[in-house]
Amino acid sequence: MQTSIASLGLPPFRPRFPWWGGDLQTVANRLRGATAGLAPHGSERLRFPLADGTGDTLLATLHRPATPKPGRPLVLLVHGLTGSEDSHYILSQARLLLDRGYRVLRLNLRGAGPSRPLCGGHYYAGRSQDFRALLALLPADLTQDGLVAVGYSLGGAMLLKYLGEEGAASPLVAAATVCAPIDLSVTCGHMMRRRNGFYHRYILDQMKREATGEGASLSAAERTAILGSRSIWDYDEVFIAPRHGFAGAEDYYERCKPVRFMADVRVPTLVLGAGNDPWIPAALYRGYDWAANKALVPLLPDSGGHVGFHGAGSDQPWSDGVIARFLEHG
Repeated sequence: MQTSIASLGLPPFRPRFPWWGGDLQTVANRLRGATAGLAPHGSERLRFPLADGTGDTLLATLHRPATPKPGRPLVLLVHGLTGSEDSHYILSQARLLLDRGYRVLRLNLRGAGPSRPLCGGHYYAGRSQDFRALLALLPADLTQDGLVAVGYSLGGAMLLKYLGEEGAASPLVAAATVCAPIDLSVTCGHMMRRRNGFYHRYILDQMKREATGEGASLSAAERTAILGSRSIWDYDEVFIAPRHGFAGAEDYYERCKPVRFMADVRVPTLVLGAGNDPWIPAALYRGYDWAANKALVPLLPDSGGHVGFHGAGSDQPWSDGVIARFLEHG
């Protein structure tokens, strides 16, 4: 398994003071405060009505660089669980790519962020059909130079599933994922360990708020089930699974886990994880047979936390630079 980044011409990851250890790397996105705006790069709101009979509409923000570089593909950024287009890691990556001349689309998944009031339904890790539908709705002038996608955490899991389903038929020319839970059941069990109690309570609370927010189309029984969930597993068992045709949480996890689809990925894809991620067990990455699929490029530094990678020498997360470098030279 490739664990160095020598081929990308970047230094190895070294944590930045005071973000030592996986937990501080993970919470740094919250503690560091808001990311500066994306000016002088232009922006516009795009709406994507989904043609699945639900009436749901996805919202996204398109940015055009102040100094565009001809021929560069459009980059789609896909947030993680309870995130949105305004998540710290999305804004940070968008800034770097815009500064390098890429157009960037910051997507809100179904029922996430500003898409919440416009969607009766809700996203989940296996809902790759929404991403597929979005790609089909993109205007031709945005896609003529190609498409790439970057998915974070749950958004990365959804992206890997989509890439495996599509294989060589995917219109993407490259992709990257950051700290994706490639086995949903194992990751859920890992999150519910006692040492992750703070994270678990926080994320579950955010999931409940999001799922029951303005615009959500829920029966009284569903609302009660969501609010009564005592764990992420419970939430998936009583809401996500029955709502989307799964026999239960474990059936959902088994049928949607990325490792079921990754062997069929044919688009060059950087798969970035951290050895000390408190949410995603490093053993999932270290135990996968990466050599069996040359389209997958794994990078697993020893530290970085969950979607952290706050490194020495720069305010920009190390992962942002790795992804930009991969898109340019991968």
